[in-house]
Amino acid sequence: MKKLLVVISFVLLAGTTSLMAQTNAKLGYINTNELMQIMPGIDTVQEGIKNHEAYLTQTLQSMMTEYQAKETEYKEKVATMSQIIRQTKEKDLLDMQQRINDFRQNAQIDLQRKQAELVKPVAEKAQAAIKKVAEANGYTYVFDISSQALVIYEKGDNLMDKVKAELGIK
Repeated sequence: MKKLLVVISFVLLAGTTSLMAQTNAKLGYINTNELMQIMPGIDTVQEGIKNHEAYLTQTLQSMMTEYQAKETEYKEKVATMSQIIRQTKEKDLLDMQQRINDFRQNAQIDLQRKQAELVKPVAEKAQAAIKKVAEANGYTYVFDISSQALVIYEKGDNLMDKVKAELGIK
């Protein structure tokens, strides 16, 4: 136990020493969520996501309408159906339910994929601008405060205005 404490103390001391050796480290921070909301082209991205979601919703609604029509027809005629026809219709309804459930799950995944695909170029442009500003101004570290992982960031410089200027955003 005592050896473990010595090892932990040594590791912490070594980490502190390396941080102190970087006294010329320049710290900056930016809120990438805030930046992404004002990025040029984000309106087009949001419209594309909205359109894709509407298409998926319309497709699901068509599937459900078809299912409801077949279910209504089945209920109306079940008393007059032979056993083999009844079993076939029931199997068809169960298969349709499964396809609808599968579509719901896959549609959610597809929507997330489409969102990532549409956001990627805008996010890459933002990342490139942040990197360019950081390099041009000599920042060693730039923290993204949108993740709430960084508790204290007042000692660094907020790069939002410089990145917005780099991107031509007012």
